[in-house]
Amino acid sequence: MRFSTIAVHVGQRPDPQTGAVCVPVTLTSTFAMEGIGQLRGGYEYARSDNPSRHALEVSIAALEGAKYALAFASGQAASTAVLDLLQPNDEIVATPNVYGGTYRLFHNIYNKYNIKINVARDTTAEAINESLTQKTVLVWGESPSNPLLQLFDIAETAERIGTFRNQYGTKPLLVIDNTFPSPAFQNPLSLGADIVTHSCTKYIGGHSDVIAGAVAVNDDAVYEKMKFYQNAAGAVLAPFSCFLLQRGIRTLPLRMKKHEENAYKISEFLRGNAAVEEVFFPGFADFPRHELVAKQMNGLPGMVSFKIHGGIDNVKKFFANLNLIILAESLGGPESLVCHPATMTHAALPENERNKIGITDNLVRISLGIEDHEDLIDDLRNALKTITK
Repeated sequence: MRFSTIAVHVGQRPDPQTGAVCVPVTLTSTFAMEGIGQLRGGYEYARSDNPSRHALEVSIAALEGAKYALAFASGQAASTAVLDLLQPNDEIVATPNVYGGTYRLFHNIYNKYNIKINVARDTTAEAINESLTQKTVLVWGESPSNPLLQLFDIAETAERIGTFRNQYGTKPLLVIDNTFPSPAFQNPLSLGADIVTHSCTKYIGGHSDVIAGAVAVNDDAVYEKMKFYQNAAGAVLAPFSCFLLQRGIRTLPLRMKKHEENAYKISEFLRGNAAVEEVFFPGFADFPRHELVAKQMNGLPGMVSFKIHGGIDNVKKFFANLNLIILAESLGGPESLVCHPATMTHAALPENERNKIGITDNLVRISLGIEDHEDLIDDLRNALKTITK
């Protein structure tokens, strides 16, 4: 089946008992057993598994072209499940510009296990390869990255990691946070990645009404370790949240096309506005490594970042004069949201680290929703009129 058909049907077939077209929400904490060691329908306790969560995991695995998927209570919980694969003194290679919450996990949670983080000098496969050591267990990247939308070649990076494995016998796993493009526009496992993570709160849910995360893998051993962690640690997704995600998945292909359309329209407008210093959008032909869009993606998410002339005072003035676009965390919903990465999504980074990678005080990130692009442009134009160089 093609992607749009998968989104509607896989994991979402009518209930065999009642014929319900939508997957029923199974609100129970435990399941009656036939006898000692005899499960009825394969379920025992809802933390271990639940029909609603199982159906969602089947859906997400199909969307990512994966053998397995695991659903978690948040994107951060999903990332933590991946990091549980580490042992004390292991090392991670990370691309620059990882999400602020991921940075916080690396440097403020896992530092007590003496996990070393080697940040590659840039997003090229060569730079990532140079950062690998025999202690590297995970290579962690985002493409496009949050918030500057930097790209890196997933297939080439996977190939170099494979060569490293053959040479040294160690097995670094390539982890891709696929939240921004969603499975509709990028499938990292097909490009050679080992693990895909998602904040399903964003595009997969698509309605700004649920917090959720997911991991997709093909390797049996990696799946078994993470499945054990999911059950043992217990940060599982509630049944009604699973229902909300599956509702969102059904319209994911349609929504992503509108998000992308708005991103192209708004990025072009911003690039021509005198109050805007610089625009970050991979759809521009002169954007760094723009060729990777065609090589590894089927489209671009509704994400655009830009720098406003002047400092934080002009940014505050811009935010204060928006009427339609909402100042808020998150992304991927039907409504357009604007945020200030330096004090919101990437506040966990020290100021010198933020400035070093380009997350300056005058940087703004916008998640384009599915509104009429002309209304969004009108709102942006009116707010930017208040900015002076």
